[in-house]
Amino acid sequence: MSFIGSLKEILGMDTEEENENDFETFDNSADNYDDEANKRNKVVNIHATAQLQVILVKPEVFQDTKAIADHLNSKKTVVLNLESTTPDVTRRIIDFLGGVAYANGGNIKPVANNTFIITPYNVGFVGEDLVGELENNGVFL
Repeated sequence: MSFIGSLKEILGMDTEEENENDFETFDNSADNYDDEANKRNKVVNIHATAQLQVILVKPEVFQDTKAIADHLNSKKTVVLNLESTTPDVTRRIIDFLGGVAYANGGNIKPVANNTFIITPYNVGFVGEDLVGELENNGVFL
């Protein structure tokens, strides 16, 4: 041991035990810092906690589309049955709701004859084979 080391030991300034304890304290504080940083950096998806709903609608006149547009604006999936509407009203409803879906980043897809599904941006659609088959058969307007 050197003279300075002996002097520090006599004065109680620096011992090996204290150095080891300081090192352990440093490691513990680093672990605590990482835990706190991980807690602060958590990203939570707000929309994942909301209940997803599918709304089935069967409008008869064009005036019914306002309520359907409200469902789409609140990020709900809408199944649109247009079997009881005339071809002119069907075209107007599809045009209007297609614009609402586009404005919200969603999609509109035919699923059967005069039946469509309108999904918001956060809902995927599986079954593109069926949609392609319907479009090839002239179902999509």
